[in-house]
Amino acid sequence: MVLLSLAASHHDLDLEVLERLSSDVHAVASELVGSTAHRFVSGAVVLATCNRFELYLEVDDAANTPTARTAAAEAVASRSGYTAAQVDTHLRVRTGTDAAAHLFSVASGLDSMVVGEREIQGQVRRALTSARRDGTTTSSLESLFQAASRVSRLVESRTGLGATGRSVVGVALDIAEQHLPDWSDVRCVLIGTGSYAGASLAALKARGAGDIRVFSASGRARAFAAARGVRALPSSADLAAEVSDVDLVVACSGAAGAVLGVDALAAARQGSDSPLTVVDLALRHDVDPGVRSLPGVRLVSLHTVAEHAPAEHAAVQTAHDVVIAAAEAYEADRRVRDWNPAVVAERTRILGGLEAGLSELPDALRDERAERALRRRTRALLHAPTVRAREAARAGDAMTYAAALTELASIPVPAVAAPAR
Repeated sequence: MVLLSLAASHHDLDLEVLERLSSDVHAVASELVGSTAHRFVSGAVVLATCNRFELYLEVDDAANTPTARTAAAEAVASRSGYTAAQVDTHLRVRTGTDAAAHLFSVASGLDSMVVGEREIQGQVRRALTSARRDGTTTSSLESLFQAASRVSRLVESRTGLGATGRSVVGVALDIAEQHLPDWSDVRCVLIGTGSYAGASLAALKARGAGDIRVFSASGRARAFAAARGVRALPSSADLAAEVSDVDLVVACSGAAGAVLGVDALAAARQGSDSPLTVVDLALRHDVDPGVRSLPGVRLVSLHTVAEHAPAEHAAVQTAHDVVIAAAEAYEADRRVRDWNPAVVAERTRILGGLEAGLSELPDALRDERAERALRRRTRALLHAPTVRAREAARAGDAMTYAAALTELASIPVPAVAAPAR
């Protein structure tokens, strides 16, 4: 088994490119795992967020990783509008320890726009949950993603990253508040009812905002708002008119296409240049980027967040050290699991053969003390090559492992003879 990671992120690509790559992402995983043409891909988990698109694949053999990479590029291309060659150039390839280290780094918030952000931890967990629901995960991928969650908690406990609650939402609101009245006086419309909207609402309340209305074109605003003690706008409301006299709009619905257009907002604000700050955290743009051209309107987008995200600090190096050590330990444990069955088979051949021979002795001829001594001698004979094989597996030393396995294979099943009377 080989772990293959294919990743694209805000470090290398524009968010518009990531948006296109992320089209119908879970269908990509199902296609790769379910197709008879891709039997070499036994599992797939997709991690798609506002600033990354990543595929984690379990491939049956290292020799098939190029073919798996090509199949993944073709599956993404068929949904993104790019060619397979273009998709391939956008995806950074990692395998083995490097792939595990990357996921651990992502889950710990070290690869985010805002270093140490908390939202990514939940996104990693939800990626695994989605793969379970779609039937595309495997025991190895389960183990990998569960380890990533453990590592993220370890990084937070050792470094404090994440404990400060830094997030894309938090940085966006930090930027926005420079042009807002006191938070207690802010009038705000929140667009969306998903997990990001929930995080945004919590951040707004934590800052002291009280006049918050929620809009959702899907009709879910009423239940969302009632559960959180804020007001809801009807889904039939004229959104542009509703936001024409507020101070702040926070948009994170993830709808397919802008729900607030520049022409509609311009018409609603005609004759007014009162300040309006729009925070658009949706990858697919809930708000037409052209609104920044309107008098008095200031737009804070994911691009803005990326430009103003806090710089890394001293704890980040410690966090990277934790991630690398955890990835090496994970990969070592995986090799032991993968290579151990051959060791177990040889030990079973010898110890199982010994027990079978002893069981064939007539009860009248059995000597419990002699049998215990024979078992001890046999286990002592097996001990050294077994330890060498497992240590070699942990270190990835194939030659030493093969030699130890050969030594185990050369040990015969002990002959069992009736004791002298």
